[in-house]
Amino acid sequence: MIISEQFPRYTAYDPLVPVWCLTPHSKGSFHRFFDTSPVSPSGRYVVVLQMPQEERLPQPGESAVIALIDLHTGTERSIAVTHGWEPQLGANLNWGTDDDKLYYNDVDPGVWEPYCVELNPFTGTKRKLEGGIYRISPDGTTIISACMKRMRRTQYGYGVMVPDDHVPRNFGFREDDGLYTTDIATGARKLLVSIKDVFDRAQPAIDKQLYAHGECYGFHCKFNPQGDRLIFTMRWFHTEEAQPWNMLMERNLKFWVVTMNPDGSNIHVAVGPEQWDKGGHHINWYPDGRTLSMNLCLDGDKQLKLVRANADGTSLGTIIDGIPGSGHPTVHPNGRHILTDAYEQEKVAYGDGTVPLRLIDLTDSSELAIIRMPVGNPGTKATSTLRVDPHPAWAADDRHIVFNGFVDGTRRVFLADLGRFVK
Repeated sequence: MIISEQFPRYTAYDPLVPVWCLTPHSKGSFHRFFDTSPVSPSGRYVVVLQMPQEERLPQPGESAVIALIDLHTGTERSIAVTHGWEPQLGANLNWGTDDDKLYYNDVDPGVWEPYCVELNPFTGTKRKLEGGIYRISPDGTTIISACMKRMRRTQYGYGVMVPDDHVPRNFGFREDDGLYTTDIATGARKLLVSIKDVFDRAQPAIDKQLYAHGECYGFHCKFNPQGDRLIFTMRWFHTEEAQPWNMLMERNLKFWVVTMNPDGSNIHVAVGPEQWDKGGHHINWYPDGRTLSMNLCLDGDKQLKLVRANADGTSLGTIIDGIPGSGHPTVHPNGRHILTDAYEQEKVAYGDGTVPLRLIDLTDSSELAIIRMPVGNPGTKATSTLRVDPHPAWAADDRHIVFNGFVDGTRRVFLADLGRFVK
């Protein structure tokens, strides 16, 4: 990867690897999430979202800028504006199979419906696709997403902003909402599996009587690296509130991680509420595409561990003993390393608004805090939704990572070279 000398080096707290700031001259910048790379397929460009402000939640119709960073020249330019974003995952920016195809969420303020945009960043040519985007398939043919505007019912920050009265509620086992797919060739969207389908068909069977009197919503979804299996997470709650919002803060959610084939068949519960209730977060695929990793408390002792399970929920157990889980973990394709960050309040954080980027070596049961990054920011005093999570994500070369931080009074995006440690 060629990295321009125009990018200033980040040297605070003496990082163990080379680190560059990719957004030294712009404010409010961040990349999407820990499970997708903002680096283009060629390795030359990085795409970020730039918030219009950082002190409050966005309002319906408020726009943000999508910017393209050229790693070779050190330049940055605006390539689009979107109304379809929130402060955690932005507009869910996803690269296609080449640098000419970039996908992101937008919202039509006339009807308050989200849609997906296919953009050529170099010509400006756009194409509108039905539905929103959460993730694209590895072969670049299919988009998957839960309902982007319903997500705020369970947690702010991950979908798109529309007026509250345009957000439906999912009473009971809905047949008209769930996991959607969009065919990129035609631009048409369909409901792949409904919430009712999951409750009816998942194995092991879910006791529907326990959840008949509540609301259930789709949330995260992602393809495995091979594109032949996907994750869909669902969240359920029961409330007497007239208009429930951000129910994760109420601590009464029930979670399911289900896996299925790309055609919606062979649905399995990988992690259910009986296990998740003990504490946990951030499911992801192993590179093998058959195993899942996450942070989870296994024994009810509130000790967060790095765990793995098969896609059908079997063989749940720790990946490594003696090293706690935290943040947003990914297993490197070499099978030897796990990369993760931390939340400000987690035990492995420093307690001063900075957090480590942790590289864990599974062969010798050791870990290194390779980078210490400030994330504390004034926005979190207004709402935790404005927290800055590093969300470290591997580039396609499996050597470089991109992550977020809060430095010199604003959100910034950084790139690091881990070639010293990973092969």
